[in-house]
Amino acid sequence: MAQYLILIYGDEAQWDARTEDGMRATDAGHQAFTERAGGAILASGELEPSITATTVRAGGERPLITDGPFLETKEVLGGFYLVDVPDLDEALALAALLHETTEDHGGVQVQPLVQHG
Repeated sequence: MAQYLILIYGDEAQWDARTEDGMRATDAGHQAFTERAGGAILASGELEPSITATTVRAGGERPLITDGPFLETKEVLGGFYLVDVPDLDEALALAALLHETTEDHGGVQVQPLVQHG
C-alpha cells in the first residue's frame, strides 16, 4: 500500500458562483469518492477561503508572518484527501471521481508521500 495526497484546486470566485445543480454535482463526486475509497481515506478536509490563510516565511532573525496565501494565483487549494491505496492507478481512479476534474477552472493533483523506513 502507498499513501497519496489528492489536492483539489480551483477558482474560488467560480466555486462561490456555482448553481444548486453545480453544488449537487460536486457533492455527488465527493460522495462517489468516499464510497469507493472507504477506509482508504486517512484524512480529508475542505479549506476555508484563501483570504483566511496566514503565511510564515523566513524573515531574518524571526519568521515573517503575513496575512493571505503564500502565492497569489487564480487557482487555490480548496481541499484534500489523504488515501492509502495499492498504487497510483487506484489513486488516479479515485481522483477521477471528483467533479472538480470536469470543471474548466481547476484540477486535482495526485502526489505520493515519501515512505520512510
